[in-house]
Amino acid sequence: MTDIVLPLRREPSSYNEAVVRAFVIAAMFWGVVAFLVGLYLALELTYPALNLDLEWISFGRLRPVHTSAAIFAFGGNALLGTSFFVVQRTCRARLWGGDAAAWFVFWGYQFFICMAAWGYVTGVTQSREYAEPEWYLDIWLTLVWVVYLVLFLGTIMKREEPHIYVANWFYLAFIVTVALLHVVNNLAMPVSIYSSKSYSLFSGVQDALTQWWYGHNAVGFFLTAGFLGMMYYFVPKQANRPIYSYRLSIVHFWALIFLYIWAGPHHLHYTALPDWAQTLGMVFSLMLWMPSWGGMINGLMTLSGAWEKLRTDPALRFSVTAVGFYGMSTFEGPVMSIRQVNALSHYTNWTIGHVHSGALGWVGFISFGAIYYLVPVLWRRERLYSQRLVEWHYWIATIGIVLYIVAMWVGGIMQGLMWRAYDQLGFLQYSFVESVAALHPFYLVRAIGGACFLVGALLMVFNLWMTARRETAAAAPALPLLQAAE
Repeated sequence: MTDIVLPLRREPSSYNEAVVRAFVIAAMFWGVVAFLVGLYLALELTYPALNLDLEWISFGRLRPVHTSAAIFAFGGNALLGTSFFVVQRTCRARLWGGDAAAWFVFWGYQFFICMAAWGYVTGVTQSREYAEPEWYLDIWLTLVWVVYLVLFLGTIMKREEPHIYVANWFYLAFIVTVALLHVVNNLAMPVSIYSSKSYSLFSGVQDALTQWWYGHNAVGFFLTAGFLGMMYYFVPKQANRPIYSYRLSIVHFWALIFLYIWAGPHHLHYTALPDWAQTLGMVFSLMLWMPSWGGMINGLMTLSGAWEKLRTDPALRFSVTAVGFYGMSTFEGPVMSIRQVNALSHYTNWTIGHVHSGALGWVGFISFGAIYYLVPVLWRRERLYSQRLVEWHYWIATIGIVLYIVAMWVGGIMQGLMWRAYDQLGFLQYSFVESVAALHPFYLVRAIGGACFLVGALLMVFNLWMTARRETAAAAPALPLLQAAE
């Protein structure tokens, strides 16, 4: 089988790299913010006195700040920046629409993030499952996202390379589907043009289904499809090998896109949602395991003949470990969608462990690997300031993830078992507060794991800062043309 050949490298001056650099800086800034807030929340759960009776830093208000900062600020900036980098390189074309439109996307997205965070800490949200920002910010984000879509699609349409590289398929699916999810989930009627308050057009079980259709497909297309686009470009570039199987990437893409959109109802087992809808979500979730592991195999097998690079390139090690976490998370997710397993896992910290194995291991590590690759290229440096610091970052962050997810897995399963334990008279054996008290040591271990992850990110920021500020800027390393695999 013959795989695609990446296009010849053009002169860097022919691309808009300034906006990509800005997205990289923003991603790292918001990443540190997200990890820092997450650590404080973990400590609040471990030591409730840290709430300090201040409503702005209460768990209920800071929790959506952490979630949105990690997903939409850190992950979103990484996705937007890498997508602009990848689409220009693989299409051999400068961003369509001019530099002003690209900068509008950048500053418009940062404005949305800041205003959403302000709404969270002041309690100005739609008060639904995901505590979305109010209606006027929804409209603003829609405008920014439409410009982003037009820029990305326009660049593909004016490409000089006849082939559309597979990474662009995943990026485009992410952009289009997230737009659809955002619009439908946030359909609301404002009280007045002068009021921030609005009422959702959905209610009851319809609202729950809509929110979990949004929630699970935000995972499927924002946190999976978009970052798979990152994987399909940066893993081959870091390994200097063609993607293992072009045909497998086709199967992976279409199966993932078709199946993911139906899997949301598995979050609503044992609720008022009709049983047939719950079963539909479970079945499609189980089917997702196959294409997900097909993508994992495609990413890992790309290193065939280049496994020795893992010893000398810690940035590549981040990317490959991320693919491993992707495989683990996409196995655990379908298992947890089974009704009998869900009866034990739902509403427990097992779910938190599952989410963070994907968020930290997959999203975090694939972003770190891509950014470590991008910074020397974008700032015209021969190499990173310190490979040793990358090594330290890798091992500290990996230890942190393991501590975090193991603590949540063990604590969550214990929590679920305590909730359903009955004594010989048929009464509940444990009160709810006893299950909370039993989680204290696991919460402490989680906080330690989160602190490790934060320390690793701070080492990365220092390393990238020193790389960028070097006065002796060498020419960007040569990016050789990948040869077709037979």
